[in-house]
This record gives sequence, structure tokens and C-alpha cells, in this order.
Amino acid sequence: MSTNTKDIASPPGDAAERDVANAHTPFPMGRVAAWVVTLAIAAYWAWSVAHNENFGWHVVAQYFFDPVVISGLYVSLGLTVVAMVLGIVFGLLLAIARLSKDTLASTLASLFIWFFRGTPLLVQLIFWYNLSTLFPTLSIGIPFGPTFVSWDTNSVISPMTAAIAGLALNEAAYMAEIIRGGLLSVDKGQFETAEAFGMTRIRALRRIIIPQAMRSIVPPTGNQLISMIKATSLVSVIAMADLLYSVQSIYNRTFEVIPMLLVAVIWYLLITSVLNIGQSYIERYYSRADRRTGATKLAKESAPALVPAQEAGQ
Repeated sequence: MSTNTKDIASPPGDAAERDVANAHTPFPMGRVAAWVVTLAIAAYWAWSVAHNENFGWHVVAQYFFDPVVISGLYVSLGLTVVAMVLGIVFGLLLAIARLSKDTLASTLASLFIWFFRGTPLLVQLIFWYNLSTLFPTLSIGIPFGPTFVSWDTNSVISPMTAAIAGLALNEAAYMAEIIRGGLLSVDKGQFETAEAFGMTRIRALRRIIIPQAMRSIVPPTGNQLISMIKATSLVSVIAMADLLYSVQSIYNRTFEVIPMLLVAVIWYLLITSVLNIGQSYIERYYSRADRRTGATKLAKESAPALVPAQEAGQ
């Protein structure tokens, strides 16, 4: 006599008990009432905003695709891409230095992260923009020795370079900690195995450790990208013609403050919404391995219990 595995995994009594439980489940009147109240409030709020002339929706529609606004949008997107790329590259180097057994490299990386994470980004941007007040010239040479080449600081530190330096270095500090956490999530035995095969530390990182750590690094990096697109609005204080600065230049002329700020708000919401969708796809992609691992583990744990049950039914 053989016993069906499906019957063992799900006894008929369980299905009957579930049917009885579902039959006696009370109708969720409280939940329905909460939904009705929430939707009513949301509908009233949306109607109020749509019919409030003080928002100036006709002005929003007029300037939404204005060339000045679109130009500022391109600047914000460009700053985001450049700052994120530089931040990831520098952050990777800082994370490796922070995990290094070299005391000097680890200490310098820790001090860098401590400083740029501990000071506001706005202060850093203003500092870079006014660097010429501290160092009128920038030079390359031997310390306490001859100078090989020098530049006037004002000619080097423009609003663009100050914005890139401030955003990239600040992002590098945060990315260093994200990458370091991802590297620490990989089992130390991977390094030992790589060393046993004669791999150098750099090659082990590139071929074995970093690919495995990506599952922990990519999702928070998506959050940093979304934060970066919003952080670019801070460069408006150093006269960088980003999206916020562009709408400010328009409402300084037209005095339509609220409508122009709404133009910027809607553009930021559109961009972050697209990035949120992309981040959700990436997170699902990297979580597939976890789901497969969990399913395999469950199958292995359940298999030994099925064998005695099948033998008992014979």
C-alpha cells in the first residue's frame, strides 16, 4: 500500500478546518470603513487642490516644458550621473582601504568617511565654491620644495566643479559604508578559498567577493541614487543652473513662486518615481537567489520527513 505524498503534506482535515475558519470569519466592516474614509478624504483633497486658483495650474502647464526648465533638468540629471559614478568608484576604493590590514590606509579612509558623513552637504558645497578664500592658487609640487605647476583657484573652481566635487565626495563617503557592508556580508571562507587557489586579494575581490556582495550593495545604492537626484537641488545656492535654480530664475521675474515650485516638484516626483520602479525590479532580480535558496532548503528539510511517512503507509 502506498501513500500519496500530497496527502501527507496536506491532510484532508486541514482543508476542512480552513473551510470552517473561513466560513466564520467576520466581514471586515472596520477595514471597509477605513478605506471609505481614506478615499473620501483623498478625493476631497484632490478636488480642493485642483480647483484652488492660488496653485496657478495654468502657469504650471505653461512653464512645465519651458526651455529654461528643461535645461535645468538636464543639468540636475547630469550632475546625478557624474556624482554617482565618481561616488561609487571612490566609495569602492575607500571600502577596500577601510577593510585593509594596512593601518595607514584604514585610518585615512575612516577619517575621510567620518568628515564627509559628519558635515552637511550644503556646507561642503559652499566650502568648495569659496575655496579661493583659503587657497588663492592651487599647485602641484614637492612639499616644502619647488612647485611644478599652479593655477588660479577661481579659474579651476567654477560652480560646476564645486558642485561635482561636493556631491561626489559626499556620496563616496556613504557608498564606502554601503560597499563595506556588502563585502562583509560575504562569508570569510570565500577569501580563504581564493587564497588557497593562489589568487591575489585584488583578483579575489574582483572575481569572487564583489559579484557575491552585489546582492547587498545594489538595493541601497538605488536609494542613494534617488537621494542624489534630490540633493542636486542644493547646488542652486552656489549659482549652479540646476532645475531648482532655473525655476527660481523664472519666478524672480514673474513672481509666480508657488506655480514654479510646483513645476520643480512634479519633475522631481516623476524622476524619482521612474527610479523607484527601476529599483523595485533590481531588488526582485537580486532576491531571486534568496528565494531559490530558501525553497531548496525547505525541500531538503521536508524530504527526510516524507520518507518515514511513506514507509509507514506501506
